[in-house]
Amino acid sequence: MKDFLKYFFGQGTEIEFTNFTLAHFLPILLMIGVILLISRFRKPLADCKWEKNIRHILAFLLIFSEMSYYWRLVAIPELGPNPVDHLPITVCGWVVVFASYMLLGKSQTLFDLCYFWLLSGSVFALLTPTVISYTGPTRFRYYQFWVEHTLGYVAVFYMIFVHKMRPTIKSAVKAYIGLGILATIAYFVNDMLPGANYLFMARPESTPSVLDILPPNFALRLLVMVAAITVLFVLAYLPWYLKDRKAKTVACV
Repeated sequence: MKDFLKYFFGQGTEIEFTNFTLAHFLPILLMIGVILLISRFRKPLADCKWEKNIRHILAFLLIFSEMSYYWRLVAIPELGPNPVDHLPITVCGWVVVFASYMLLGKSQTLFDLCYFWLLSGSVFALLTPTVISYTGPTRFRYYQFWVEHTLGYVAVFYMIFVHKMRPTIKSAVKAYIGLGILATIAYFVNDMLPGANYLFMARPESTPSVLDILPPNFALRLLVMVAAITVLFVLAYLPWYLKDRKAKTVACV
């Protein structure tokens, strides 16, 4: 049993997870399925007397998944946390925290941050989850990663469908400024800690990623990242812009 636990919670030495396989697509398909169910049953969920409990359970699962990541590092000496890799300077990590409090307090401000950060930053973690390359479906880290990253989307779309929350232009501005602050912190930490690569600003990762297309030169890398994030922010807001424009057109008829 001890050997099994050591293996399950440990990390492999060879690549165990490969992008664009069943192990990659299945968690994403499950997430989409849950979101579609929430959309389909939005009215019963909104009227359900247990609705508050549903939000609390989602918030608990988000926090538990994030904390279990650090508990695992502390419990296994060879994985031990170090400031080069494990400081709380990640978009995905903060989305988990913000989404949890968003669910508990139905906060519009936290919804704004989560919506744009998920669709402009965390989406890359779903497309090419490089951080789990050495931990496939037989490892705890695989499940922790997917629960943490998919539940953020479930939480945001839950608030959209059940509580009718939506982003605005002002939301985008707040989220953009917040992301700029986090990027500034990441830049100084990367500069101070040799080997640190928070927000992938310093260099490409060692395993294949969609971010490999970024140039190694820092100035060009930063410029491309800012341009890409700006485009993704626009795309994330575009459905709502089109919806508002259609509503105004109908109202004028």
